Amino acid sequence: MGFRRFLALLLFCNRPHIDRLYSKPVAYLPMSKGTLYDTVWDLHKVATLPNGQDQLFVGLHLIHEVTTPQAFAAIRESGGTVMYPERTFATEDHIIPTHSQIHPYSDTQAELMSRTLEKNVTDFNIPFFNTQTGNQGIVHVIGPELGLSQPGMTIACGDSHTSTHGALGALAFGIGTSQVRLVLETQTVALNRLNVRRISVNGQLGKGVYPKDVILYIIQQLGVEGGIGYAYEYGGDVFDAMSMEGRLSVCNMSIEGGARIGYVNPDHITFDFLKGKPYAPKGDWEAQCAYWRSLASTPSSVYDDECHFNGADIEPMVTWGVTPGQSIGVSQQLPNISDDAGEKKQSFEAALSFMGFQSGQSLKNQKVDVVFIGSCTNSRITDLRDAAGLLKGKKIAPNTHVLVVPGSQSVKKQAEEEGLHDVFLSAGAEWRDAGCSMCLAMNTDKLVGNQLCASTSNRNFIGRQGSPTGRTLLMSPAMAAAAAITGCVTDVRELL
Repeated sequence: MGFRRFLALLLFCNRPHIDRLYSKPVAYLPMSKGTLYDTVWDLHKVATLPNGQDQLFVGLHLIHEVTTPQAFAAIRESGGTVMYPERTFATEDHIIPTHSQIHPYSDTQAELMSRTLEKNVTDFNIPFFNTQTGNQGIVHVIGPELGLSQPGMTIACGDSHTSTHGALGALAFGIGTSQVRLVLETQTVALNRLNVRRISVNGQLGKGVYPKDVILYIIQQLGVEGGIGYAYEYGGDVFDAMSMEGRLSVCNMSIEGGARIGYVNPDHITFDFLKGKPYAPKGDWEAQCAYWRSLASTPSSVYDDECHFNGADIEPMVTWGVTPGQSIGVSQQLPNISDDAGEKKQSFEAALSFMGFQSGQSLKNQKVDVVFIGSCTNSRITDLRDAAGLLKGKKIAPNTHVLVVPGSQSVKKQAEEEGLHDVFLSAGAEWRDAGCSMCLAMNTDKLVGNQLCASTSNRNFIGRQGSPTGRTLLMSPAMAAAAAITGCVTDVRELL
């Protein structure tokens, strides 16, 4: 397959999602005031354009090998340059192999894209976290772990899951390839101002319920299009107590609910996480934290919409269909749609047919063929600890293939220092190098035929994991580990 055809196929496979996000400007009438979103937006606003969009300065631009070749080629053709190369940071993650990262890669297209990125960043003097640096990894993992992503920033990347970085109190958003070029050349981007929805989850989470379950529940309740036109602000007791890694997982999947931006207000958890990171501010740390804290929403902030959920209502979640919104609690049955009518019924029936499930059935004890623990949603050290805690001293079920892929070289190093890799290997899992891997299957990590995969990734779209007939069940790392042990969908609470 030629390089241009490869890129065209990538864009085609994601076209409905991309079209929804990056279509022509839409007129919104936001009424929010005093939120972190409003404060940071106004601080970065350069101008209001004739079409009604705002031109924003981009504080941090993250790039990878898939959405940049055309952008750099266009800059060369026009004789342009990169305005602020020190504000752009590159890594390779989407196509990099996870079984061996020695050049030349066995996949010729992956090798071509890797070398193209290397040439582009060298020519334009852009910092590059390749495998020789020890800092290579999934772009949405290394940004926070290196301290590049910080409160009050605007952060752009040619990947829709850029919303991840909002966990640190930033406005982070995915952009298209043409916008990647504009950010490289001008350090600005034109966007519609969004409404702000406050999502509060109060109370406490039950045993076996993790941040992944929280966001799957929110998407189930609000829908995969419920967030279109909104930025999601997450708060309440559950988020106040949630680790930074957990907040990153939740904000990562904001886009799956239609919200281009998701964020958590910065607090002591944010500051403790960032302190001492390589790119974190130096100098008077308390003064820096005071400034970051001043950006946060306050009790007097005005929102366009508010939603309230009870953490006690959330149980371990698992998707059953072909969108992240088609999910149930693991103890529940699939929706009974016999009495429904219209488009919703048709989409549910199509999803059930593709997955091979029946309306009203339980997913418990449903056999799985593959377990994937990784992706920009759940490949951080806490995710691996959760999975290893279940797998320690146990063996993977027969005929179940388990792939564990850390999100960065740093995560892999820490996991090996803690002996987590020994737990996975002893159980019978594969322990790989850092990369996106089976989340989108742009390398050799793919499903085969109609295999059913218990996955910690963020999308269960048809064909997402490499096979046009492969099927994906999204769940938390602990739930995935439970499935690995039993060979079927299992309520993790029964193993804790």
